This record gives sequence, C-alpha cells and structure tokens, in this order.
Amino acid sequence: MTAAEELRVVVGEDSFLVREGIVRSLQQHPHLKVVAAEGDLAALRDAVERLEPDVVVTDIRMPPTTTDEGIRFALELQYKRPSVAVVVLSQVANVGYATTLFEGGGARRAYLLKDRVVDSEYLGDVIESVVQGRPILDPEIFGLVIAEQNRPKTGLDELSTREFDVLELVAAGYSNAAIAKRLVVTQRAVERHVNGIFSKLHLANSNAVNRRVLAALVYARSQGGDPEPVAG
Repeated sequence: MTAAEELRVVVGEDSFLVREGIVRSLQQHPHLKVVAAEGDLAALRDAVERLEPDVVVTDIRMPPTTTDEGIRFALELQYKRPSVAVVVLSQVANVGYATTLFEGGGARRAYLLKDRVVDSEYLGDVIESVVQGRPILDPEIFGLVIAEQNRPKTGLDELSTREFDVLELVAAGYSNAAIAKRLVVTQRAVERHVNGIFSKLHLANSNAVNRRVLAALVYARSQGGDPEPVAG
C-alpha cells in the first residue's frame, strides 16, 4: 500500500481523552489518516456523510443515549454505505452486541475491546483486514461467544439489544417514563419493549407489577447478583 492508498478514518468516541488516545494510536500507523474525530452520533453521522471515509472507528455507547449507538450506526452503514468498514470498540465484552453487529453479514466489521487500541500495529492490522472483507472479533469476546453457544438457552437469549437495555433499567427500578427519558424514545416504545421482554421471559401470565419484579430477578441472576433499585 502506498501513501496514495492510505485509508481515511473517522473516529467516534464521547470521552475526549479516550478519543485523543485512539487518534494518536491511529496516527502512528503509516497507512491510516484520521480525517475527523467526533463525540456523538449526530456529529459522527454528519462526518461520514461529508467525508466519505474508508473506515469508521466508533465506541459502542455514545450520546444521545449512550447505549448502543455504535452498533446501530454500523448496521445503518451496512445498508446505506456498505463500502465503509466499521471497527466497533467496547469497554466490556458483550456477546449480544457481537451477535447484532455480525448479523446479516458483517465481513467488513470488527468488534474489539478498547484495551487493544493502545497497540497501534494491531489496530492498524485490524482496520486493513476489515477493509479487505475479513471480519475480526476480539479474542476475549470470541471466547464468550463459544461459551454462549455451549450453554443452555434461556429467555434472555431471545432479547434484542434494545430490549436488554430496557430490562437493565427495569431491574434498576426505573419506571417506563424514566426509561423513555433516559433512552430518548417514546413511552409507547418502552411499553412495547417491556411487553416483548415479558413474553420472551415467559412472564406473560402475572400482573404487571409482579412481572417487573420477576424480570428484574431474571436479569439479576444472569449478572450473578441481586438487583439494586434506583429511584425512577
């Protein structure tokens, strides 16, 4: 690859310090050129539209909701700009995010833990791989995916990424109205997600209050503990 063939990269990360760290790591690679670094989904989307980069390197969680913006934007680009490769970064390994990212064909996608970005050579190699259509999954996340495939399935496995986010907030004691405000969606949308959660967890035959409590318990057990209520 020559200097004329360098890959143009747009970075999305809400933390200024982390964003600068990612940019510095990318700048150490001779074949990568950072053309924009943005702190929220709207600015990231605008930069991609204006600059038409080869690659987007984005955090999973960014404003406005800090839930799954990176994953949703990767899926959006898969249909709107399939030529753009996407490297999604996460602080923690999440099998659900990995599954969603690679659903429907994710050859030009990578899912890495943020610890990897300090290794400029590794990050550069990952970017070049996904640009060439070779998907990359962080070794730690890959291990979790294999373990997930080998364990008995539960209702939690059927939840979408958004439903799991809603369940997490239900378990923390948030009301539907508070969840809607936190996720920047309508209360009606939250109600649909909550009903979907009840159905997938097979909690449809209890009253609404008991179902929320039971759903919180299911979530807590999946996390290896008990829910810690938060005022909603």
